[in-house]
Amino acid sequence: MSTMRNGAVPEQRYVQCASPAGLHRIAYTEWGDRDNPRVLVCVHGLTRTGRDFDRVAAALSDVYRVVCPDVVGRGLSDWLTDPSRYVVPQYVADMVTLIARLDVERVDWFGTSMGGLIGMTLAGLPGSPVGKLLVNDIGPRIEPEALTRIGAYVGQNPRFATQEEGVAHAAELAASFGPLTAGEWSEINAPLLRQREDGAWEFRYDPAIAVPFQAATPEVAAAGEAALWRLFEQIRVPVLVVRGAQSDLLSRETVTRMKERAPSVTSVEIPGVGHAPAFLDAGQIAVARQFFVGES
Repeated sequence: MSTMRNGAVPEQRYVQCASPAGLHRIAYTEWGDRDNPRVLVCVHGLTRTGRDFDRVAAALSDVYRVVCPDVVGRGLSDWLTDPSRYVVPQYVADMVTLIARLDVERVDWFGTSMGGLIGMTLAGLPGSPVGKLLVNDIGPRIEPEALTRIGAYVGQNPRFATQEEGVAHAAELAASFGPLTAGEWSEINAPLLRQREDGAWEFRYDPAIAVPFQAATPEVAAAGEAALWRLFEQIRVPVLVVRGAQSDLLSRETVTRMKERAPSVTSVEIPGVGHAPAFLDAGQIAVARQFFVGES
């Protein structure tokens, strides 16, 4: 029986995943025909949610069944009891469980920032289900100044008198996404917020996601980068690296190294944008459609 839905109307779903500390639920929105074997998984950045991809998902749901998870600790997903598990290996394990739930052998992957790290890791593993990989403003090397910038706000737990105040604060943190309109900021930032019982507003993500991030030493960071390069070199599927021209996180030198060290890597640079292109405007969405579908 067909489960065709209007591509512009997503369905909110959940899948149960496991960590060494127990079970947790991952939330995801699903767009398009659930019977479609052609699946695109879109995974967001460090403190964001899968709702960042609403426009991408609506635009590509004519071709794909599009699945946009909230990584554990974010959005509508559960928080982990052990914050030391807020690391890429756990995220990869959760995504493998999600793909098993989708009952497909192969998926294409659109990963922004952290979502790209998860995608590169998964794509570099033997027997990976990833068919095509778009990594949005991320690579095996993350520039130190970007880590300093992110470390200054991740894990903070501010309160806001109104949702609008929270949306504006999130827009300040994400100003490098590009020159978005007030409506666009509200579109992608409102899902980041929830209202407390006392009437104040706060971010939905677990502040403890900062624990592994802030505990990382230069030695740990160097070892992680080396491991990511090894995984990246094992990727044998088409990869598109998208870089914001003003990005402080992904350097042009790193993009060049990525193209040298793995086959089938191409790159696009988005002018007037830093970390990371928001993929809200038609031109950016056309870049993704051209890569995944072969048409703009």
